[in-house]
This record gives sequence, C-alpha cells and structure tokens, in this order.
Amino acid sequence: MRSIYSLGALLFTLSACQGPSVPSEEGVTNNSEERSENWSGGTYESMLHYPEEVHLANVRQLTFGGDNAEAYFSFDGSQLVCQISNPEWGLGCDQIFAFDWNKDDLREIRPPMISTGKGRTTCSYFLPGDSLIVYSSTHLVHDSCPPVPQPREDGAYVWPIYPEFDIFVADLDGNIKNQLTDTPGYDAEPTVSPQGDRMVFTSMRSGDLELYTCALDGSDLRQITSELGYDGGAFFSPDGSKIVFRSSRPQTEEEIDEYKTLLSQGLVKPTEMELYVCNADGSDLRKITDLGQANWAPFFHPSGEKIIFSSNHASPRGFPFHLYMIGLDGSGLEQITFDRQFDAFPMFSPDGSKLVFASNRENGGTRATNLFIADWVE
Repeated sequence: MRSIYSLGALLFTLSACQGPSVPSEEGVTNNSEERSENWSGGTYESMLHYPEEVHLANVRQLTFGGDNAEAYFSFDGSQLVCQISNPEWGLGCDQIFAFDWNKDDLREIRPPMISTGKGRTTCSYFLPGDSLIVYSSTHLVHDSCPPVPQPREDGAYVWPIYPEFDIFVADLDGNIKNQLTDTPGYDAEPTVSPQGDRMVFTSMRSGDLELYTCALDGSDLRQITSELGYDGGAFFSPDGSKIVFRSSRPQTEEEIDEYKTLLSQGLVKPTEMELYVCNADGSDLRKITDLGQANWAPFFHPSGEKIIFSSNHASPRGFPFHLYMIGLDGSGLEQITFDRQFDAFPMFSPDGSKLVFASNRENGGTRATNLFIADWVE
C-alpha cells in the first residue's frame, strides 16, 4: 500500500528508513546553506536546513550512510544511543550503537556496537547514570536477521511483530547485565522516564499489543492500556507523570476482524495511527490527534504541554513525512520540518536546547536515512 510505503520501509521493526524513489524538482536555495544541485532518488534536492524550519538552527548531520534511526539522548545529554543498519559495516539489519554526538565523527569512525550483532534489535534507551542501556533484541533465537514479510496479494503494507523480541540491559561494552522479559510473544519498545524510576514498553503478553510500565529491574509490572489495537512508541513526559503513545485502534467490525487476523499471523498494518496521552498509571486516557493516515513517533516538548511527532496526514501519496507540534488538547498544530521525503524520530535533549531526528535530507540521492541534531528555537 503506497500510502505507507516510506513509513513501512522505515519501520518494519520501528527501526531505520528508506523512502520510495520520487521525481526530482527544482532545487531550493537555503539561506544558510547555498546548495543548488538536484538529486533523483531519496530526496528532491540537497538541503541541510530548509528556510521554513524556523524552530531549528545550526542543523548538523551526525551519520553518513545506511539506515540510522531512533537516536535518544543520555541523561546527561552528551551521548546518543541509536540503531543502525549499514551494509558497509557488515550489518544486515539493525544493531545498537552509542556515541558522543559532540565529539565523534562518524564519517571517520564506527562507534562501538552495544548489541550482540545477532538477530534484530530495536528501541534502545539509556538508564540513569548513562553506563547502561536497555534495548530489544531477537538474538536469543536468531543468529541472523529474522525474515521480513513478503508482499501481500492485497497490496497492504504490514509490520512483523516478532515474538522473539525480549528486552535486555547491557553496559556500554556490550555485556548483557540483565534480561527483563521472558514471557512468550513480543516484548519491545522500552523507554525510560526522565525521573529515572520506571520504564514503559509494548507487550503481547495479554494477547494484544498493550503498554506496560515497570521498575528499571523489571519488577512492579503494571498494564496501563487495554483497548484493542497496537499501542506502542511510548514516552514519558519530562516530569514522569504522563505517557504519550501512538496507536491503531480498529473501530468497525471489518477493521477489528482484519486487525485480529493479522495479529494472529504476527503482523500489524500501520496505515492508520493516532496519538494518545494518559497518566503514567493509565488513567485519563485521551486522544490527541484525529488527523488520519500515520501519526507516530511522538515525544514531549520540554514544557510537557505539547507533543512533537511525525505525520503524513497532509500527504495524499503517503509521503513526505514531516515533524509537527501539537498541544496536549489537540490544538495549535504546527509544521516543524519541511524535507521533501521523510523526517521522524524527534527527541529533545534533557535540557530542551537540542532536537535530534532522523531524515532523508542531504543523502546524495540515495535512500539513506541519517541522524541530524539542531538547536531548538522557541
């Protein structure tokens, strides 16, 4: 289904991206980066910072090739942990890496791999103290990359929900220190409260894809969502009191039947997703967006009163994906980025001064997705 192709290519495991080929257009002159060359392929033109991106300043590219996504800051803001799939590094699918975003030049060095190098990984996050990370992996079952779904006769794009995913804690040398989940079925997508006391993740243990929170050692497990649908991509607010997430919530009998059928096959169809917010205990659940198409990758603004997220709701063809900002009450929708293909996975630094995100911009006409960091301008 082409309306989700660029998102689907990116997120078959909530990981890195490549968008569809698109026709080139006339280049746009950037006020700060004088670039006129056009590219065919992943992006329309070479552009590091679009003039319309008034909330961003001093945009800087951090990675240079392959698929790089889901970069999240350490608690002290000096490091990023992310997932990378790069054939030039001998990586067939996503593995977890950490680096100092201000010092390490990834054009010159390959950062240390934190994950085992086996199976597929996703969704890594620093724990308080910045000496440990939590991430999801299939390495206990898969030595190599697990299979991806074949194209369907009905043309629908689907994500695999690998039941082999479990959640692990490792140090920065890659030594696994703890396994937090061992129930049958999908356990993945962990993120940690800025307060450093709990994490949230998605699990199939109830028979549906629901959100759970737990202490950092995996104890004190609490289920916080229970409505039918794929609840995932969750993050805590800065004060740890709320959780934002994206969800597909089937409503009609046809949608419910399709969702259940696909889930029984270990698949979901992510073409319709909206954003929700609730208290950290699951109470006061509210729908934030009702935009249509795919609204996902939400993260709290430093104020705790707004959400930055990725969406293709304004794209009839299904792409591009832009970053937007919206209030918790669903008001004040504002477009933040303007790349012609794909911007997603935004995260603010702990002090709120930086924004890191993944984008197809400045990729030399390839389908590479790279990481970028910018000063945030209110």
